[in-house]
Amino acid sequence: MDLNTVAVFGGAGKLGRRVVSFLTEQGVKVKALVHRTAIEREGVECIHGSIADAATVREVVSGTDAVIQMATTKEDEDTFFDVSVRGTLNVLEACRFEGTEQLILFGGDASFGIWFYPQPIPIDENHELMAYPGYYAFTKVMEEVMAQQYAYQYALPTTILRCSWIFENDDLLEHFSLLKNVDPAEPGHGFGQQPADIMKLVEEGAEHIPVLLNADGMPYRRHIVHIEDVMHGFEKAFGNPVALNDSFNIAAPAPFNYRIAGDYLAEKMGLPTIEVKCPGYHSFSINITKARSILGYNPQYDFFKIADSALEHAAG
Repeated sequence: MDLNTVAVFGGAGKLGRRVVSFLTEQGVKVKALVHRTAIEREGVECIHGSIADAATVREVVSGTDAVIQMATTKEDEDTFFDVSVRGTLNVLEACRFEGTEQLILFGGDASFGIWFYPQPIPIDENHELMAYPGYYAFTKVMEEVMAQQYAYQYALPTTILRCSWIFENDDLLEHFSLLKNVDPAEPGHGFGQQPADIMKLVEEGAEHIPVLLNADGMPYRRHIVHIEDVMHGFEKAFGNPVALNDSFNIAAPAPFNYRIAGDYLAEKMGLPTIEVKCPGYHSFSINITKARSILGYNPQYDFFKIADSALEHAAG
């Protein structure tokens, strides 16, 4: 596919910055919607406004060959609908009328419920959409459903890249910090309120590497992805005809076990581990066979490489 000009929504975010950099390095012209954070890069035309405004979205999409939708919010009651639901609908409408050759929607494994619900088998692309509690997961489901329906209704050529929780820089060390994850802003990313002995350690600033356990005392398994592998998946899908009208799971080569992961980081960092019970969740893994076989997706960052990368970044 000959895609020379691309409209980008959400280009100032963690993933968006990398996508914009990749496109411009390939000589692709970018038209980016800018809401708050400016994108200062050669080859990028910024249009200021809101994704909730249909006319502005149409202006961004006009004259482009492809569209990449990454704009989203997390657990913000005041903005989630306008940004993620109305905004995605505006993007879809603009694509329909402007003759977009490829819409790439970056989704998330939150649309599959991941570890909020029992997952007895690896989660593949045929898994039922089932948002876990909260606005973010709900919007991930809504975005996918709308995109799929526009593919049916108007033959809009759509590619959904459904990414696991994305890590870059020293994000992993943030997650494996007892002190920073007792009461997280986003449900399911931290440990919740803990017994008095653990809370005492937090109050004293005594850092430990947490090993997350279920109600039976067994370590959880969880699947994440490094941003380098996400970009690899994007490069394989962008402008690729076989990626059209399909969805793909983008995740690390394998899930990790919190016991093994915790022990590895503890040894590397010279810190003790601590068992942290988080009842009510469920281990899960993501099946990436489809992305491997159709796109040629070949992720390189398993847990240990993600950890080593995070430690190297933290060390400066």
